Amino acid sequence: MLWMSLAVVVVFGGATLLFHNDTFIKWKPTVLYWLFASILAGAQVLQGKNLMRALMGKQMQLPDAIWNKVNWSWVAFFALMGVLNIVIAYNFSTNLWVDFKLFGSLGLTLVFVLGQSLLLAKHMRLDENV
Repeated sequence: MLWMSLAVVVVFGGATLLFHNDTFIKWKPTVLYWLFASILAGAQVLQGKNLMRALMGKQMQLPDAIWNKVNWSWVAFFALMGVLNIVIAYNFSTNLWVDFKLFGSLGLTLVFVLGQSLLLAKHMRLDENV
């Protein structure tokens, strides 16, 4: 995913510089969010693989239904963040979009992660050997 992020940054950043048009750089976060959402959803639907479980499954034991809920909630979060980015980019000033990108998206991500943590804590199985 890191290489894909780099590719998107280079392509959209390069297009912004080449064409002197900030529209490309404004689309970059949306493309990344939608790419992440597509990867998580595609792995689940097409391969039956839950990537969130693959990433965090060794650290915590959760029922399959909860892992699916975690995966699909990240898909929804990334998809909605992509939409929100475009709405703000096209309806507000560039300065406000930059503020949203730096502070708003970070704040929303932190709130979402906190919500996920509460969901995970509620369903985690305690290891009796600890």
